[in-house]
Amino acid sequence: MLDFAAQYAAFQRRDPAWDGIVFVAVRTTGVYCRPVCRARTPLARNVRFYGSAASAERAGYRPCLRCRPEAAPFCPAWKGTRTTVERALALIEAGALDHDTVAALADRLGIGARHLSRLFAEHLDASPLQVALSLRVQRAKRLIDGSNLPIRLVAQRAGFSSARRMNAAFARLYGRSPVSLRRKRPPTSSSNDGDQQWPRATAPSAPNRNSR
Repeated sequence: MLDFAAQYAAFQRRDPAWDGIVFVAVRTTGVYCRPVCRARTPLARNVRFYGSAASAERAGYRPCLRCRPEAAPFCPAWKGTRTTVERALALIEAGALDHDTVAALADRLGIGARHLSRLFAEHLDASPLQVALSLRVQRAKRLIDGSNLPIRLVAQRAGFSSARRMNAAFARLYGRSPVSLRRKRPPTSSSNDGDQQWPRATAPSAPNRNSR
């Protein structure tokens, strides 16, 4: 696993090289962020780092509405360590689990479903289905923020089987509906949705980007 001190130092200096490599969860707010988030840096004792948005969400954290984790580059920390995981993620990102099963995905990769799930647990601390749902919500959130598409079409293009299922996913993760997020989206990137009020931090050291 990546060293906590190196990750926290990168977070303190808002190092863009770590954007998409780790996600930062804050216990006192229940929010997870990108390491480049412009909110005040929380104290180290209140911080946890995750290798994927899905694992942060699995732990009960909601995405920051300020730095928008769904807009982070798709560049996971384990990239290059497991070709199978990388291929699986590319297929999931393309919608392989939107209308099919984990067993079908594993079959396309030439491995068993249990082995695929073990690889995801090892590298992402989340199941393939959890990762697929997280990516689906991220697609929808990008469409909500960047378009005026009707919610029904947002759900369809994001890979949800219905707007009702998308609404349920947003209610669990954000605690509000997709429509309310569109109405309440910040007018500029400098706005703070009120999710965080963090204490100040100190400065940096260089990251080791090898995950294993």
